[in-house]
Amino acid sequence: MPISATTIDDLLIKHHDFLNYLWDWFQSLRTVSLLELTDGGRQPRKLGILSEDLIKGFTSVGRLSSPRVAGVLPAVVELFTAAHEMGVHDFVFPYDSHPPDSPEFDAYGPHCVTGTVETETVDELTSLPFADEFIMMPKQSLNPAIGTDLEGWLDDRPEIESIIVVGDCTDLCVYQAAMHLKVRSNAMHRLLQVIVPEDCVQTYDIGVEDAKQIGATPHDGDLMHLIFLYHMMLNDIKIVSHVVQQ
Repeated sequence: MPISATTIDDLLIKHHDFLNYLWDWFQSLRTVSLLELTDGGRQPRKLGILSEDLIKGFTSVGRLSSPRVAGVLPAVVELFTAAHEMGVHDFVFPYDSHPPDSPEFDAYGPHCVTGTVETETVDELTSLPFADEFIMMPKQSLNPAIGTDLEGWLDDRPEIESIIVVGDCTDLCVYQAAMHLKVRSNAMHRLLQVIVPEDCVQTYDIGVEDAKQIGATPHDGDLMHLIFLYHMMLNDIKIVSHVVQQ
């Protein structure tokens, strides 16, 4: 069925109530505590953390690097540090590592080619004293479970009941990761809780005029971030504002 609105003004009027609802939902996001996710700190193995694409090619180096994405790093470092102090040791890091002829470049252009600095994990995370515990998992698509051992990692850790997903981009790889974890757990009756803290995920922004000048596709970072967080919530993924320690 075609869109019923005939002009952009009609479209905005038609969806005004929903957009207000969407914004109110976003403003009402609550926190979740690490204590809650680890049975008061007594069972840290019940929690795992998945870091999606927090590498230099999306934060500081190359054509797809974004200051919006880099902006989540302090919150991610805070989360990782607090979780590790509580005894969490299951950290998995899917990250882009493409061959020079990757078909994905048709959509996004060359990025994060294997062996380049763009595929390196950000310094903020590699400098953590427990970085040697991170399980690094190179991938060649938006979905971290295709062509990787992510499902094996999950199956080897049946005690994990909750996974926190952080990284980028909210509407691309984070969305793919969180959705895969959730729909797979549903299909397997595992009852895995998937949590996305809003302050630890982000996406890039390209305005319409800037996109015209560089021959790119516009991408409204704020709108895409908001809509895809909401869509994950619709699929029973727990969206929170922040993960607190207690």
